[in-house]
Formats: sequence, structure tokens, C-alpha cells
Amino acid sequence: MILPNAGHAVVDEDKIIKYLLNLQHRFGASKARFFAQFGFRPEEWTTLAEALSEHGHRHELSKVKETGFGPRYEVEGELLCPDGRRPRVRTVWQIDKGQIAPRLITAYPLEEP
Repeated sequence: MILPNAGHAVVDEDKIIKYLLNLQHRFGASKARFFAQFGFRPEEWTTLAEALSEHGHRHELSKVKETGFGPRYEVEGELLCPDGRRPRVRTVWQIDKGQIAPRLITAYPLEEP
């Protein structure tokens, strides 16, 4: 099974720029270093947003968990990167109650390069 309504997936600009590609973020800095190794840059944030969205379309769900805010989905698989490499990552998505579009919660490596 793939991410429900994957075609409507939302990857917020702030989630990418202020968190996943922010070397100064308290919790996101290690993720920013990881993604930077593969050619992702804050000034071209849509490249990572598109890659993460594609990741949610291409790979099977690895875990589903009900939260008080709506179902949360984990997807594991290779991420298509600007430099051509394909590290394995986990993306976490949530469909908030009353919504149909999954939104990206986080993404992180499953392995180090």
C-alpha cells in the first residue's frame, strides 16, 4: 500500500527551508548536513520538496499509526538526489483530521553515506 492521496501530498516551504535544510536548527541541523551531502540546497528548496513528494509516491508504507491529530504514515526507500545517489530515507506524513492531503512531518536518513 502506498501513501493515501499521495497525489495531493503537501510539502511546506518552511518545513524544508527552516527545518530540513537549516544548518542552525536545533533538531534539523543533522538532517540538513545529510541532505546537503547529496546536493540539496535551501536556495533550491523545491528540489528537495519534489524529491520527498516523489518518495511518498514511489514506495510502500512501512508503518501506519493513529494519532490524536489523524493517521501518521511512514514510508521508507531510496530518495532521488541531485547528485545521482539514492540514499535510503524515511519520510513521515500525516493526514490531519478533516483533511484529505497528506502533509510532510519529517524526513531522515536510514543509513549514512
